[in-house]
Amino acid sequence: MISPAYAQAAAPAGGDLMSFLPIIAIFVVFYFLLIRPQQKRAKETKAMLAALQKGDEVVTAGGVVGKIAKLDAQYAVVEVAPNVEITVQRGAVAQLLPKGTIKAL
Repeated sequence: MISPAYAQAAAPAGGDLMSFLPIIAIFVVFYFLLIRPQQKRAKETKAMLAALQKGDEVVTAGGVVGKIAKLDAQYAVVEVAPNVEITVQRGAVAQLLPKGTIKAL
């Protein structure tokens, strides 16, 4: 009624490496498609935030367009209209605009 169980033959020595090859290929694809571009974008954003100066025209993460009136180590005061200023964190600056963009709006 019960059939005997036999041990299987050992796999060839190269079989282990070939079984990990698809996993290694997936990690390589993830690195080039996800991790590397994200690191590059973070590096560019960090350089942009470090290069901010008084008078630069910026867009905040909330979509507010304005001109930098004052800069601090952590904060930037952005003038959004004449005599209307808001204080935002430097990290909230999403994009640096070319000079004269605000007048064109």
